[in-house]
Amino acid sequence: MLSSIMVSLLKASLWDEGDVHAFGHPFRDISCAAVLSASKECCPFPPAVCVCLMMELQAGLGLLRALCLLGLVFQEGKLVEKDTSTWQLQGEPTVLITLAHIFNRFAPLMCKVYLVEDVLMNFLLSILEQGGAVEAHPLIQQLLDLMWLLMEDYEVHECLKQLLMSLLRAYRFSPIIPDLGLQIHYLRLTIAVLKHEKSRKYLLNNVLFDVLRSVVFFYIKSPLRVEEAGLQELIPTTWWPNRFTKEGKESKEVKEESAEERLRRRAYDRGCQRLKKRIEVVEELQVQILKLLLNNKDRGGGEASRYIFLNKFRKFLQENASNRGNLTVLCPPEYMVCFLHRLISILRCYWDGHKAKAPAALSSEEAYIPPQLFYNGKVDYFDLQRLGGLLSHLKKTLKDDLALKANILIDPAELQAVTMDDLDEDEESATSTAQRPVAALAIGGALSRPSWLSSPTLGRANRFLSTAAVSLMNPRRPLGTLEKMKARTLSVEQRTEDDKGSHGNEGLLLGRPPEEPEQSITENSLLEILDGIVMMYNLSVHQQLGKMVGVSDDVNEYALALKDTEEKISRCPKRRRDIYEELVKSQKVFSEKLNHLSRRLAWINVTIYSKEKMQDVYWLLRVCIRTIEHGDRTGSLFAFMPEFYLSVAMNSYSALKNYFSPVHSMEELPGYEETLSRLAAILAKHFADSRIVGTDIRDSLMQALASYVCYPHSLRAVERIPEEQRISMMRNLLAPYEQRPWAQTNWILVRLWRGCGFGYRYTRLPHLLKTKPEDANLPSLQKPCPSTLLQRHMADLLLSDCDMAPSFLNSVLNQLNWAFSEFIGMIQEIQQAAERLERNFVDSRQLKVCATCFDLSVSLLRVLEMTVTLAPEIFLDWSRPSSELLLRRLAQLLNQVLNRVTAERNLFDRVVNLRLPGLESVDHYPILVAVTGILVRLLMDTDFQGAKRATAVLLADPCFQLRSIQYLLGHAEPSALAATPPSADKRHFSLHTYTDYISLEELVKVERMLSHLSEESKQAAASTLVSLCLVRTQPHPAGGSALPGVEVGKPIMPAQMVTWEGSAWADMGLAPHTLPGLATLCTAQPAVYPALC
Repeated sequence: MLSSIMVSLLKASLWDEGDVHAFGHPFRDISCAAVLSASKECCPFPPAVCVCLMMELQAGLGLLRALCLLGLVFQEGKLVEKDTSTWQLQGEPTVLITLAHIFNRFAPLMCKVYLVEDVLMNFLLSILEQGGAVEAHPLIQQLLDLMWLLMEDYEVHECLKQLLMSLLRAYRFSPIIPDLGLQIHYLRLTIAVLKHEKSRKYLLNNVLFDVLRSVVFFYIKSPLRVEEAGLQELIPTTWWPNRFTKEGKESKEVKEESAEERLRRRAYDRGCQRLKKRIEVVEELQVQILKLLLNNKDRGGGEASRYIFLNKFRKFLQENASNRGNLTVLCPPEYMVCFLHRLISILRCYWDGHKAKAPAALSSEEAYIPPQLFYNGKVDYFDLQRLGGLLSHLKKTLKDDLALKANILIDPAELQAVTMDDLDEDEESATSTAQRPVAALAIGGALSRPSWLSSPTLGRANRFLSTAAVSLMNPRRPLGTLEKMKARTLSVEQRTEDDKGSHGNEGLLLGRPPEEPEQSITENSLLEILDGIVMMYNLSVHQQLGKMVGVSDDVNEYALALKDTEEKISRCPKRRRDIYEELVKSQKVFSEKLNHLSRRLAWINVTIYSKEKMQDVYWLLRVCIRTIEHGDRTGSLFAFMPEFYLSVAMNSYSALKNYFSPVHSMEELPGYEETLSRLAAILAKHFADSRIVGTDIRDSLMQALASYVCYPHSLRAVERIPEEQRISMMRNLLAPYEQRPWAQTNWILVRLWRGCGFGYRYTRLPHLLKTKPEDANLPSLQKPCPSTLLQRHMADLLLSDCDMAPSFLNSVLNQLNWAFSEFIGMIQEIQQAAERLERNFVDSRQLKVCATCFDLSVSLLRVLEMTVTLAPEIFLDWSRPSSELLLRRLAQLLNQVLNRVTAERNLFDRVVNLRLPGLESVDHYPILVAVTGILVRLLMDTDFQGAKRATAVLLADPCFQLRSIQYLLGHAEPSALAATPPSADKRHFSLHTYTDYISLEELVKVERMLSHLSEESKQAAASTLVSLCLVRTQPHPAGGSALPGVEVGKPIMPAQMVTWEGSAWADMGLAPHTLPGLATLCTAQPAVYPALC
């Protein structure tokens, strides 16, 4: 009977036409030419042998399928069809013996890559093509059971490895078709394979992360051409916004949308929704793959799939964190973006599932990382920087706090071992650096890239996959001793379904600080995944989100160009047919480009900037905020937190505000206002936190706070934080500028003042309005939004703290003196280079530094104006210890700036007229209005006594020149007018020409100030001459006059003053620098003072 059964089975496996249709189209489509082409470089045998092997394996697989579909009835001695769902290995010895013979013959063929890809994978795909869910096709699971039962382990391993590699290549390089059918087929087969528990564990342990780059399965590639993906059929009508002006800013005028525009927009939105539904099918399959990989309820023995995934995932993060310069090892950021969103989806699903089983746990909306993970050593953060510095340093300095707060004792021997490890790391890094070129040569030469992965257009992704292919043929380098010490391994005891350690809830959550509640958060494994997601966003996801915004910018630029061209067509004269035709051609080019870009933008908006993706990033932002808040409560242990948590909090907010805003508004997110305030509190507290020592992260916090105060909604969030935190923030901002980065601090104070200063209500400088900014969304180009609340805090602090005001203002004056002196020195070098006869070039870096020094000088002057306005008593109340000195220093610097900037045809004037690229911001207006604002506050907007003191100090300064004040209102210097004839092209500076920026009230104050100073300077000169000319010299004790050239009892004449030495002036109780002005006054204007001169 056995022989007859075998004959029946063999007949059932013969390849006739009916069988071909039954097994699916992949075999029907295989031709000898295709087989020869596919196996030309992969098969080690001659082409004819390869064809025979493929046909033989096809027959074997057909026989296997027939055996699984048929059953043996012993009573009747015949074969009958059976339900595949009821098929099992036990109880069919005859069938098993037959299968053993088949596998003995065909198992070696199933290890060949070309046979796996062309035969086995297509055979498995044909099973799934019958439709329905993956669970409806148990035949694949049965075949995998048979493979593990009847094949050698090394054969099963190689077959599964080649199968997954073939699936990955097919998924990555298959073309994008309108329904994404090819990608769906490959993902469904991947799910079917991973549903088999034993196969899944083997692939996780040895293939998915070690040999393959499984992240590719979670990537949805963008089509290279719109036609390739059928986007023209999906989105037949295109649309793009027309809300931007030529400067790149959103138009203030809200134009009513026309009926045609509304119809186009709605049709475009419907097309985008159709595309979104198709992509969501692929995303759901990718989430199912992750759901299998994160399964922690496997029925077989050994470690659960989730914990194998966790260890491999951590190693994957380590490779990407430690090899940032090696592009072949790094995972491309476009893959990371998709992987991150799928991980967040499945993580929240498991998190909320645990919440349903354990109501005391937190929901995913309240998720955060407990602070003990950062210092108990259960999670490896590799060599990533902590907020407080290196981990070895923190263990030494904070070992007492660890023992007191977390009950974690650091063994002195461990500290010594850590120190020795650090030394070994330094030696190893030096050795690896020296050997790196040799290793690179080996990779580029001996380990050449397989030809079946060669493609000049794949770029970075191709290099990434090539490394995976090379690792297929070469064993991975074994871990060194040091790496084995660093590799984090958790015992099987900690990897159970309950996900707890050997001592209750210890293990991952060991060392809970007293500030942390005892409430259960979630499963420990989910916390570790969440920590990895935050790290992954910091590695490359944020960078990729910013990169893809360029498509939206291109759409805006082409839309503006098309709009401008259409306006030119409407204005084109009918007689200029040639111009009209060229404009029509340009219009056609712009329209075609916009049609292409708008469809491509639809794809990007669905895959990267959709509302669901925005909610993922927003959820990640809230996770980081809660984690930072919990860590901050631990006091000194906050220093153990990795820096990337703060970085992700700042960057994710920036992404929500700048990258997703063209499609979705951040204001629509739930809890938006509260989140802004909590982030503002973090920035305000930690930008000057002594527990944070890293220079880069401190600069990032400062820049984030500076950007925060530039936008009205975020500035209001800063004002909503508790008053104690606001005052503490302002106190840190008013710390002396010496020995710390002060430019960003000064910029924050300037932004709080912008909109309140003299002529300081502009967004862009007047002379730059005709030029288009590089990026209109820069914080510096936002509309002024001053904060009177924070200004009031600043005034209270300066007036209440007697030591703060002098130290702060002295540091500001010192930095102003330095910045302006550097600026003058640089423009002298630039002017000298420009005047040389030979051809020369000015270094662009020098121009940039020069412009920066100018901008710093202006911003420092604005901070002084802010201080003088909010707290004038600091300068004018001479009962305070340092007021007079500060006022004299301020007057000296103001006069120096005025003299340098206001002189006709001087150095500053000539450099400004050159209009060099890089010095666009250097102009008369910004610096002169800042100086004018300070003078007006001191002389006009104060009480009589204060104005009198300020006037006296200003006029007593030897650098004071009245013509500098006259220059502000366009009064040219008389000597300059006489020296040069009037020119129509030469326009003198005058505040009267900036009526759009300076109010009439402000101009009146400047005119009054000029009149006041003119009168006071005349009276001061007259009183000085009177006191000099009416002095009668006293006889010297030794006899004769005390002054040279003057007789006893005779009046002093101006001509005699010229010859005096400094000692003579000292005897008179006068300063020698008053002589030139007095002598000139008497000589030039004798009619004014006839009685004196």
